[in-house]
Amino acid sequence: MSGGTVEHVAFGRRRLGPGEPCYVIAEAGSNHNGHLPTAIALIDAAADAGADAVKFQVFRAKRLYPTTAGVSDYLGRAESIFDIIAAMEMPYEWLPQLQAHCRARGVDFLASAFDEESADHLEPFVDVCKIASYEMTHVPLIQHVARSGKPVIMSTGTATLDEVAESVAAFRDAGGRSLVLMQCTAAYPSPPEALNLRAIPTMAEAFGVPAGLSDHSRDPIIGPVAAVALGACTIEKHFTLSNRLPGPDHAFAVEPQELAAMVAAIRHAERTLGTGAKQVLGVEEELRAFARRSIFTLRAIAAGEPFSRDNIAVLRCGKNAPGLPPRDFPRVLTARAARALPAGVAVQDSDRA
Repeated sequence: MSGGTVEHVAFGRRRLGPGEPCYVIAEAGSNHNGHLPTAIALIDAAADAGADAVKFQVFRAKRLYPTTAGVSDYLGRAESIFDIIAAMEMPYEWLPQLQAHCRARGVDFLASAFDEESADHLEPFVDVCKIASYEMTHVPLIQHVARSGKPVIMSTGTATLDEVAESVAAFRDAGGRSLVLMQCTAAYPSPPEALNLRAIPTMAEAFGVPAGLSDHSRDPIIGPVAAVALGACTIEKHFTLSNRLPGPDHAFAVEPQELAAMVAAIRHAERTLGTGAKQVLGVEEELRAFARRSIFTLRAIAAGEPFSRDNIAVLRCGKNAPGLPPRDFPRVLTARAARALPAGVAVQDSDRA
């Protein structure tokens, strides 16, 4: 591990890292259901929601599972996982059209590549590569992508910190330079209490790279906003045109209006974070002057009269000019009035004798 200052990662017109706006990835995944117009509609929905990027998934069943892999219990379907994955494959021929439509809509086109062949097909169309959680131990794939020289976003679901370290080392050993790590919980949907968002700053500090959240929880707001508060540089969220569509990823994905609400909440959260410097803010100036306290006379005080708790008190200034601060109250109580003072005025240092 090589912690220290967190680097910034640049690709295209974007820059990720501390102090930069959170990069919001709308994860379309395979929710196109093999239908190109649906994929185009997903891009439109993401752009309308204000996302920075739309991400798809490019894989081939024969590169993911053996035909003998059997049935996935969590999906609750009778078909083998191999057949399910085969039905979800995206044609490589779609890639230029999807990239072009993303450009037309002002969002970045991204896709996770799950094998070297898919990575090669993707390479001309993306500015950044994505490694999915289950591929983060696939060292040959990581190093193949690293050799492209492009920045890589790597999800870390199901991994320990030591396993993340191994993957980061493999990436760097192959010449990879710019890396973003994503905290991820591999459950669909993830319970909010299982998001473990504090792993985001843990990884950023451990490896000196920007870190974010790939959020599989169903709630569109809580996880992303809390992650941004913890310093997440990017948020990835699965979305769909409708939770009623058939397919394994639609039920836990957010719908377009929820995606828009998520982006808006992230932007509001960013505005609340400030610079971290503790200082008087412009919006505080009026009440700082009006409600801060000074030492005031409670009644008229004759010249030479001792100050006491009967004739002075620590009060808020209101529209009056300020006088001696509250910390000087004990010292003023040991003095006498240097001149006659009317009731309701702030005591100045020159008023003490």
